[in-house]
Amino acid sequence: MSKIWRYGDHVDTDVIIPARYLNISDFNELAEHAMEDIDTTFAPNVKAGDIMVAGKNFGCGSSREAAPIVIKVKGIKCIIADSFARIFYRNGINIGLPVLEIGAEVEKIEKGDEVDVDLKTGEIKIVNKNLIIKTKPLPEFCQKIADCGGLVNYVKEQA
Repeated sequence: MSKIWRYGDHVDTDVIIPARYLNISDFNELAEHAMEDIDTTFAPNVKAGDIMVAGKNFGCGSSREAAPIVIKVKGIKCIIADSFARIFYRNGINIGLPVLEIGAEVEKIEKGDEVDVDLKTGEIKIVNKNLIIKTKPLPEFCQKIADCGGLVNYVKEQA
């Protein structure tokens, strides 16, 4: 099961990766500052396969691609949110970070829940609550991009 990192509405890209660190060019080093302005426990404790859950308008603010990159570098399996800022959503897809937009159903997922996500079917199981949220899966082409590790790899594979 995946650990849940739970956040609220309107988490902007300046919170995901504060601008004061954008002079760091190594994404592994940059990722050590992910979310630190709202959650100092995230970067040092997140594990590969964990899931980020948020409210409305996740990733609002600037179009900085570094925001979804640091989340992916830290090992987040996917982000589930009520809604995403469009540019963050597309940047997530482009780098191969799955993003699931599920509307108000996101309120059923709480910190501490045991969650299993099937990205291909869009089924989110909240194991400890014996609850299943059925949502639209990622479109097939977006899933292929995620499976390839991002748009650049996907295009190379198609060539």
